[in-house]
Amino acid sequence: MTNVFGSSDKSSAGDDPDVAQLGDHGPAGQPGHEQVVFCQDQASGLRAIIAIYSTALGPALGGTRFYPYRSEDEALADVLNLSRAMAYKNALAGLDLGGGKAVIIGDPARLKSEALLRAYGRFVESLNGRYITACDIGTYSEDMDIVARESAHVTGRTVPNGGAGDSSVLTAFGVFQGMRAAAEHVWGSTSLDGRVVGIEGVGKVGHRLVDHLITDGAQVVVYDTSNAAVERVRAKHPQVTVAASRDQLVATRLDIYSPCALGGAVDDETVGTLTAKIICGGANNQLAHPGVEKLLADHGIVYAPDYLVNSGGVIQVADELHGFSFERAQARAEQIFSTTRQILQAADKDGVPPAVAADRLAERRIAEVGRLRAIYLGS
Repeated sequence: MTNVFGSSDKSSAGDDPDVAQLGDHGPAGQPGHEQVVFCQDQASGLRAIIAIYSTALGPALGGTRFYPYRSEDEALADVLNLSRAMAYKNALAGLDLGGGKAVIIGDPARLKSEALLRAYGRFVESLNGRYITACDIGTYSEDMDIVARESAHVTGRTVPNGGAGDSSVLTAFGVFQGMRAAAEHVWGSTSLDGRVVGIEGVGKVGHRLVDHLITDGAQVVVYDTSNAAVERVRAKHPQVTVAASRDQLVATRLDIYSPCALGGAVDDETVGTLTAKIICGGANNQLAHPGVEKLLADHGIVYAPDYLVNSGGVIQVADELHGFSFERAQARAEQIFSTTRQILQAADKDGVPPAVAADRLAERRIAEVGRLRAIYLGS
């Protein structure tokens, strides 16, 4: 891939962004996206990519990930995957929103600044509402407040600024609802009392999920690369068991495996090692490659599709567009339970993996509701 950022001589966030329009298939074998925007502001150090997968249901909503990618190729592949998942996530959540995502390349601890975030906001604003941003890994509500000083198309803001605050609250709640539905499907009961749940990653979402599980009587095993994150969980829930490594967590006799860190956690080796009957977690893009969903089905492991069960966060921030009400957003996130149940039942009925059943439902809504945009409303 050509070094897009290095070849650009644009240094002002007020300049028009470089735009790449992808056809039927984009880089890295990804399906076609409506628009991919490369953004650079040399003075602040901003290098970002905004990907809009679909606006069939409405403006593309998705968070901004600030992460030290090893290469532009890696960043592009991630933003294309994530934006597609957002389109499906928003469709299954019943939102009138399309799917998009953005990534800022670099270490947020070193590069994040007011100037960089405001430069990024200028690029978001240049899309004229086709993309609405929010928080993701490496960005927080306070960052969105800064981005919003340059763009009107920002959600996930702090409560004092009319926002929903930390979207991980309803993300964890939604994962818990999906987990309950999967437990009912496998064991005939929504209760997780006595079940052993292994959580990989106890950051924003994972540590809140621990709260729900402990309250419901589950036994929890955790692993995280951050000792501070683990200690925060242990300080609140000393009964939680800590695995010494990811390999140890995966090899533990579990009922449920919950990936809540970065994507790609469920690969062939993991499937071959797991004793868990259910995979249900908050991470995006959990399946390492196409075909893993069939491998899971062959091993008798029920996979609750990630973009369904972790949609509580986008439900929370999307509610800001209507004047935020936590109660209204939580009621909508609670429906993740019934949608998960519907998809698992459809998968059994049609003889397909749950990921395929979820894709079909999302694609049907995108096609059916998106078609209505062609109905002429008059002048």
